[in-house]
Amino acid sequence: MKKQRVNPYLPSWEYIPDGEPYVFDGRVYVYGSHDRFNGYVYCLNDYVCWSAPVDNLADWRYEGVIYKKTDDPLNRDGSMCLYAPDVTVGPDGRYYLYYVLDHLSIVSVAVCDTPAGKYEFYGYVQYPDGTRLGERDGDQPQFDPGLLTEGDRTYLYTGFCSRGDKSRKGAMATVLGPDMFTIIEEPVFIAPSEPYSEGSGYEGHEFFEAPSMRKRGDTYYFVYSSILMHELCYATSKHPTKGFEYRGVIVSNSDLHIDTYKPAEKPMAYGGNNHGSIVEIQGEWFVFYHRHTNGTNFSRQACLEKIKFLSDGTIPQVELTSCGSIEEPLIGRGEYPAYLACNLFCKEESIYTDFTASWMNNQFPKITQDGKDGDEEIGYIQNMKDIATAGFKYFDCKDVKKVKIKVRGYCNGAFEIKTSWNGPALGRIPVEFSNIWKEYSADIAIPDGIQALYFTYTGPGSASLASFTLE
Repeated sequence: MKKQRVNPYLPSWEYIPDGEPYVFDGRVYVYGSHDRFNGYVYCLNDYVCWSAPVDNLADWRYEGVIYKKTDDPLNRDGSMCLYAPDVTVGPDGRYYLYYVLDHLSIVSVAVCDTPAGKYEFYGYVQYPDGTRLGERDGDQPQFDPGLLTEGDRTYLYTGFCSRGDKSRKGAMATVLGPDMFTIIEEPVFIAPSEPYSEGSGYEGHEFFEAPSMRKRGDTYYFVYSSILMHELCYATSKHPTKGFEYRGVIVSNSDLHIDTYKPAEKPMAYGGNNHGSIVEIQGEWFVFYHRHTNGTNFSRQACLEKIKFLSDGTIPQVELTSCGSIEEPLIGRGEYPAYLACNLFCKEESIYTDFTASWMNNQFPKITQDGKDGDEEIGYIQNMKDIATAGFKYFDCKDVKKVKIKVRGYCNGAFEIKTSWNGPALGRIPVEFSNIWKEYSADIAIPDGIQALYFTYTGPGSASLASFTLE
């Protein structure tokens, strides 16, 4: 089968959250932080980069390590993690990487002559007198730098504002000069934190973290993670440092607010913090975001969905898919790995994925892998207990008469196959205990047309699902 664009779009053994996508010289480059499979905190690994040709978002290439945590002079022992970065092209044509170390509230800068070469430490964002941004009296802590360069001016967006924290007022915009680290306009607030949002229009979706800026026509789109964490929201203005009005939600990694196929506030995936942005690729726009795996917050994976702009410039919220676009379904034939599930839930609902308590971690299904971090092991779904459901969207089905599944685990029940999360079963595939992956099949007819597919385990025990095949 021809390789297709899927979610997550990178290999299942790669964990790149906080993705900032850019098009440089005919390729899409994604810059993010780098989680570790089975990690115990966020962003344990060094920065790496992946890229794909603009005309084939199924063909991603590993560009290698572009910056190590020990490359920063303040982190030679590697004791601090590299949090979410961003990249911009300076007026000199070079590529500048901005980031924050997890224990500091200053912004570091590295530079490279190419989009994905080896970045070298360059300096720290500072005031003209040399004081670093974040260390002057009255400065608010710096976090999650996002960049936009226009001419000789670079706009730096930063901030982290927890609910109820009155010491932090919101997302900040700071203007840098052509040397890419000296401040020429001091920070101003462009979106409020929760304690300062009354009457702002942001109520309920106040700024939390992950500021990112893009420009479409004459309009600036400020993308950010709200205090709900699982959603990427946006605000717009005609000016890069003022006048931003809240406009809505672009995507939720729990699929909340979507009411096209389920109740609006029913979570259909285990979400958590979110971070990403929007990008135009060959005349089409996409939102890049991340999902949570392995039953924790610390093994996040990169996903994307195609978005549209309405005539008034608004972006309707998009639902989570396994393919990246409702309008571009996957081929309704062949074998698909279970880690492509865009919906995953059980009888007890949970919006968030931080199952830190061991009893909770055994309660919910989760996408995981065998081996250790870096092992190129294909992901699968683990811990599917009675009524646990994995959903995959969408497939262009035609003459599908048989469904096969690969399963292992202490289970003695059946998988029901449905085309809606709460619809009737089209058929059942009995499964039994096995220490190894074992294939089971049944004659099940899938209606022709664009279909979602849901696999619900029923019965005692706990099943793991590796893949399914449509024939």
